[in-house]
Amino acid sequence: MNCITDANIGNWFSSTMEDIRNKMLFQGTAEMTETGMDWVQTHRRTVRSVLDTCSKKCKDDEIIFETIDSYKTDLENKNASLVEKRNAIAKRLSEVEGKNVQKSKIIEKIEMIRVEQAKKKELIVSQNKANKDRLKNLNKAKQVFQGRLGLEIRKIHGEKLQFIFRDINQKDSECVYTFMLRINEGGLYQIVSSDPPLDCMAHLEQKLQETNNFSAFLANVRREFLALKHE
Repeated sequence: MNCITDANIGNWFSSTMEDIRNKMLFQGTAEMTETGMDWVQTHRRTVRSVLDTCSKKCKDDEIIFETIDSYKTDLENKNASLVEKRNAIAKRLSEVEGKNVQKSKIIEKIEMIRVEQAKKKELIVSQNKANKDRLKNLNKAKQVFQGRLGLEIRKIHGEKLQFIFRDINQKDSECVYTFMLRINEGGLYQIVSSDPPLDCMAHLEQKLQETNNFSAFLANVRREFLALKHE
């Protein structure tokens, strides 16, 4: 290979190589620039797609959060309504329980009244029977004493009986000895008064209540009146 001795050829060569280098550099730069622009466009499209996706995701998330908040609000309202209903049910149950207690008390009172009425009825029946027995004794005593001793029995206002003895004082046929009797709420004989007064009348009354022997009681009263006459 021949040596290059011509200076112009060297300059030319250098110039040519520089042009080639510049051309290749420009071409490479252009290609890189074009490739970079493609990358930029691709990146922009990717970023824009990501942004669009994120924006859509944010909107979807906002809708989800709004829906969740709506569900929470609805759930709170339902819980509040449920609490109110439970309180209303508890109040109603309490009222029903109170009414049941009142009902039980009323039933208990009715039962007590029924028992009391049954006892009163039994007592009335017993008193009626006792009164009938007493009236029977009174009639027997009346027949005996009225026929033999001139006893007079008068019914006085207030369900009282007045007993009048006329044949005690033989010297004074107009002289009378009386006592007044009634049957009290307990069905017992009770002396209301006597004329003249007899100190032993309370004792005779108690004995009459114990024995229920009215004939003996009248005989004792007459004897006491007779004894009083001789004093």
